[in-house]
Amino acid sequence: MSRSVVCPRNAKSTVLRIIHRALLAMIGSLVVLPTSRAQDNAALASDSDFEQRILRVVNGLRPATSGRPMTLVDRMNELHVPGVSIAIIHAGAIRARGFGHASIGGPPVLPETLFQAASISKPVTAVAALALAQAGKLNLDGDVNLSLKNWKLPANSFSAQSMVTLRRLLNHSAGVTVRRFPGYAADTPIPSLRNILNGEPPANTAPIVVHHEPGAQFEYSSGGYTIVQQMLIDVSGKPFQNLLEEVVLKPLGMTHSSFLQPLPKNDAQIAATPYQATGAPVPGGPHTYPELAAAGLWTTPTDLAHFALGVLDAWTGRDTSLLSQATALQMLTPGFGDYGLGFVVRGRSPHQRFLHEGDNAGFLSSMILFENGDGAVVMTNGANGGQLASEIMHSIALEYDWPDGRP
Repeated sequence: MSRSVVCPRNAKSTVLRIIHRALLAMIGSLVVLPTSRAQDNAALASDSDFEQRILRVVNGLRPATSGRPMTLVDRMNELHVPGVSIAIIHAGAIRARGFGHASIGGPPVLPETLFQAASISKPVTAVAALALAQAGKLNLDGDVNLSLKNWKLPANSFSAQSMVTLRRLLNHSAGVTVRRFPGYAADTPIPSLRNILNGEPPANTAPIVVHHEPGAQFEYSSGGYTIVQQMLIDVSGKPFQNLLEEVVLKPLGMTHSSFLQPLPKNDAQIAATPYQATGAPVPGGPHTYPELAAAGLWTTPTDLAHFALGVLDAWTGRDTSLLSQATALQMLTPGFGDYGLGFVVRGRSPHQRFLHEGDNAGFLSSMILFENGDGAVVMTNGANGGQLASEIMHSIALEYDWPDGRP
């Protein structure tokens, strides 16, 4: 069973709230009412086209282990992934569809079902940091300790060689520790941000320190984004989740997104349950991630699609209310390897694209957007969801004729 929703990319947030509440059955979809019969006919034709295409996508997955196409349902069963939520971005519209269940034996996945975005939190955080830098409140290339007030990055022989800067934290070249965070299971004490930064109990990760010369190499670091979290709090004087709501989520109409960890009860009722690779539920339900900047976003594929389009609009200069075009160009310029300031950036114009993946306990996700405005977001509630998301993305790439036929 699936559920779908359609959102025009330029709808106001009040309209988006109405759209997000409206749900139709498997072959149904929703559009904002057009103003003329010609527009009505065009919308219906577009919906019909999407329905045909999404059916081909979900019936044409090609696993590496099988030479024959397989259905999404079959692959979900094989990989023990109970639920999948997909948003496809094409021709100026976002069309979303849910498949499977938010929890085994529970409600179906709907377009507004919440999933943990995991590391896709990082580009959202990066946009907020760049917005503050653009406003003159942060220095992309200054010593981060000049912006940090309530905690300082310990100096050592590596930081003496070169500065740790915001730019280097965002593009993972600052040489700092802690690659990823495992989160905190239910009934586990939750550490403060200072506990996490210092690696003090009840934190379950090591201290965040410089262990390579900054600016010398790429080394993925979720710890680096936790330093950014402290910087944003110190510079703005606001709780991180409030700042991100103000600077990114609300302006982009991301009405089903939140950095609250754990989720409030009302939101938890519409959130997916995470599952392990064996198909068993993650004990106690979703882990809590106080490392908000690196892994703390709860969201939907539709909201992430709006986010990606907001970045694209800034990059192309179409709409610079989120970021200036110059700032967006910096964000989407690769540094070491193919990592920009928050996103992985691949390809060359006219086929350049930006993307990111996420991996929290029982939640795997993937997003991509090409410079021509085509893209997709896939979110799952299974530990094997990364493989499934990759197969779905490949099927979408073939159906929508993405460059090279792949993400």
